[in-house]
Amino acid sequence: MSYKIAAPDEYLAITGINIKNVLITKSAWVWPFQRCTRFSVQPHDYAMNMQAMTKEKLQFLLPVVFTIGPDVNARGANAKVLEHPPAPQAHLAGHVNSEDQGDALMKYAMLLADSTDQKKGAQYLENIVKGIIEGETRVLVSSMTMEEIFTEREEFKRRIFRNIQGELDQFGLKIYNANVKELRDAADSTYFQSLSQKAHEGATNQARIDVADAQLRGNVGEAERHGQQERQIAKINAETAVQKTDRDVERAKAEANLSTQKTVLNRDVEIARIQATRATESKDEDLKREVQVKRAAAELERLRATDLVKATIARESKQQEADAKAYEMEAEARANFEKSTKATDASAYKTKIDAEAWSHAAIKNAEANLQKKLKEAEGMAAMAEAYARMSEALGGPAGLLQYMMIEKGTYIELAKANAAAVNGMQPKISVWNTGAEAGSGSGSSNGTGQDSAATMRNVYQLLPPLMSTIHEQTGITLPEWQFGRLPGNEVARRDHHHGAGPAVNGKD
Repeated sequence: MSYKIAAPDEYLAITGINIKNVLITKSAWVWPFQRCTRFSVQPHDYAMNMQAMTKEKLQFLLPVVFTIGPDVNARGANAKVLEHPPAPQAHLAGHVNSEDQGDALMKYAMLLADSTDQKKGAQYLENIVKGIIEGETRVLVSSMTMEEIFTEREEFKRRIFRNIQGELDQFGLKIYNANVKELRDAADSTYFQSLSQKAHEGATNQARIDVADAQLRGNVGEAERHGQQERQIAKINAETAVQKTDRDVERAKAEANLSTQKTVLNRDVEIARIQATRATESKDEDLKREVQVKRAAAELERLRATDLVKATIARESKQQEADAKAYEMEAEARANFEKSTKATDASAYKTKIDAEAWSHAAIKNAEANLQKKLKEAEGMAAMAEAYARMSEALGGPAGLLQYMMIEKGTYIELAKANAAAVNGMQPKISVWNTGAEAGSGSGSSNGTGQDSAATMRNVYQLLPPLMSTIHEQTGITLPEWQFGRLPGNEVARRDHHHGAGPAVNGKD
């Protein structure tokens, strides 16, 4: 059992157990004793250049191109099977019996069923289609005249389409497009060539006639235009001369009228000038008389005002002196007040500026200290994080401390301190035997029965006495978290001597 799926341009034709005829679908389960065949539904072009004969027994070549393919829209009952593919259980139960004899794809699949080879099937289908096209086209052409074929091209195309489609329906095929090309002469016929030559000669002669008519109309029209132009020019010149004479007469009348008007105007101007002169002289006498009267009145008023002006001047002088003294006192007081105010304002402004400067400096110092503390805190945090990562990488705080002591040279400093402490002294050498032969008094092992575990145990048993010796000789106490507490009593046996043996501490 397998599940088959067709390509977008394909369908599946399934036959066999539980299927009456043929099941056409896009996808389905194929069971044992069932056969599945794929077939394409793409349309194909069938081009033919057939020789036909009209009703008048005129032979010609008819080039046609038909685009034909399976009718995928006429599905019948199989369309429901395509939309809702049956489940595998339905095949087993035998419930799928919805094949439809009216299905176009079923007809097409049964047409291709005779040939197992795809190429042979395509050739077989092409022969059938071309035979139908050729037969129906020749039958139709034989019932029409050449003139009908030419003048009723669309009707001819529709009749071919209808007749051929009726024959193709029984195979589930559909004409998607039909194209009838230009008709041509057969091998021994010159009909279309004669028609073309006749049309060409007729068109040429008509063109020559049209050219001659056009030239005649052009020449006559040109002469008429020239005569009309000359008549219009003469008419315009005559009208211009008449208008010029009328304008000269009008100009003479205007000049005479202008002269008369100038004479009248000069007379009126002279009369008006004389009247104006007389009126000016009379007005001048009246003005002189009024001036004399006003001059006498002004002299009288001047004499009366002399004494009044003197008294007024004396009084105003005294008043001005008093006002000047008062103004000086007021100005002096105002100056003193402004001076005092300016001094006070200057002192206050200076105090304010000093306070603002001190406040700004204090704020800047505080901000700088804050930034410094923040940077120190960030540095400490970063250093702590780095130490924590180093501690994780080195296996814990102990590993980190050992790394730092090695990095900073602590062990070297300890060695130097020990060397300085025993410089010039008789070094105290301590030898411990912690192995299996500790009781023999020998400082070396036999090297035969001791394994790696015993070696490590001897090293760790050596540490407590070593710490005691370092403390006794140098006064330095190593960290308890690194080497443990100092032993209250010695676990290992110690032999103090000044002979050979491994030197644990001291100067050789």
